[in-house]
This record gives sequence, structure tokens and C-alpha cells, in this order.
Amino acid sequence: MPHSYGYRARTRDLFCKGFRQNGTLATQRYLKTYKLGDLVDIKADGAIQKGMPHKFYHGKTGVVWNITKRAVGVEVNKVVGGRIMKKRIHVRIEHIKHSTCRKEFLDRVAKNDRVAKLAKKAGKQVSLKREAALQPKGHRLIGVKSTNNSVETLYPEAYVNLFV
Repeated sequence: MPHSYGYRARTRDLFCKGFRQNGTLATQRYLKTYKLGDLVDIKADGAIQKGMPHKFYHGKTGVVWNITKRAVGVEVNKVVGGRIMKKRIHVRIEHIKHSTCRKEFLDRVAKNDRVAKLAKKAGKQVSLKREAALQPKGHRLIGVKSTNNSVETLYPEAYVNLFV
């Protein structure tokens, strides 16, 4: 049982940097542009203590609702006693990054727009819905020799008590 219940209790591995990720921060981290409504992932950086979120929010995804000079206001869902509450926190930009949770969806939307435009130009009807993957066709094993192509059924052997 832990003996301390402080603000950063039990965060030794949570806030540590990854292997070979130590050193000064890249300036690119400060040059990112965040807009209202953007989805961001909260990932606390242990090297910068200012503006660090509470350990609960580490790894959570939220929506930007406010932008200040050095920080970003993020709205995150938190389960409290069986209900979901919207929590609004301010986090410095060192501790957030753009979320990639919608990347595949946005790529698919752009691809569907291109396909629909080409199909309309060609005068064809194209289905843009996602389809389940087809089952693979049956195939033969190459390099396996069999004299008879019969099915062999295996049965369990009867239990024999060896220690009586």
C-alpha cells in the first residue's frame, strides 16, 4: 500500500521519458497551431513541470475550448460516480499534441470524394460504403505429400492412472 497520496504520487513511470528520448525539447513542439474544436491528446512531459496536468488526464483525448498565450484549454470527459462529467482544464502546449484518432476517417472521406468525382465524370454508380473483407479462398498446401486424401479424426485417449 502506498504511503504518500500527493499530487504526483505513483508517477515514476508515468511521467518518465522514453528510452533515448531525453534532452532538450524540439522547437517544433512550440510551433504547432491549435484551433478551437481540435482534438488533442494529453501526454504530460516530465521534463517540464509548469502547466503539467494531473496524472488522471495523462493519455486522455479532449477538445480545445480555449487558447491562451502559452496554454490551451482542453475539455475532457471524466467518469465520476457512474456519470460522465465534462472537465475543463488548462494545459501548457508542451504537454499536448494533435490527436490522430480521426486520421483514418478523414483520409477515407477525402478518398471517397475523389472516387465519387471520378465516377460522376465517367457516369458510373459507385458504392462508397465500407465493405467487410471477403473470406480467403480455399487453397492447397504445397510441398505436403498425401497418399490418401481422407480425413482423419483424432480422439482423446482414455485416462490411465499410472500411480496406483
